[in-house]
Amino acid sequence: MGVGLFANSNYPVREMEDQIISDTGVVEQPRYVGFWARFLAFLLDSIWITIVLAPVLLLLFGEEFMAMVESSANGAASIGVVSGSDASVNLVVKLLLSAPFIIGFWLWKSATPGKMLLSAEIVDAKTLAKPGTGQLIIRYIGYFISLIPFGLGFLWIAFDRRKQGWHDKIAGTLVVKR
Repeated sequence: MGVGLFANSNYPVREMEDQIISDTGVVEQPRYVGFWARFLAFLLDSIWITIVLAPVLLLLFGEEFMAMVESSANGAASIGVVSGSDASVNLVVKLLLSAPFIIGFWLWKSATPGKMLLSAEIVDAKTLAKPGTGQLIIRYIGYFISLIPFGLGFLWIAFDRRKQGWHDKIAGTLVVKR
């Protein structure tokens, strides 16, 4: 039998990693943000990042790109309007161009605007403190890993005990309610 606060062997030790001590000294469990709330935040972020990136993409790809985006939005055509290699280049450019905005918000506010609207923030999974720069860059790279197998890494959030996607697990982060 151990001595101290966790002497009771019935206390599940793995839950200790999920505890935080509030300003009042009370031990609390973090409130994880689940799949649907994070999906909503993703949709909101997709809107603002599209608005920010549209002028840059217009400069890089010209009016042909904008026509492709417009026809896709109207449902009249799909991304198949552009050749496979052009579509791949467009996707990579969009992802690379959005990285500074997304990672910048994570560094500045520990959340993107979509997460901020839902009172959610990204924290280090071990300390529940603000994650480091390298950790956040790894998290963004982890998005690609989460996306590749049919988005399974993002769907994982719905089933994980701590509501972590694969990108969160790779980077050692959590998304919690403020």
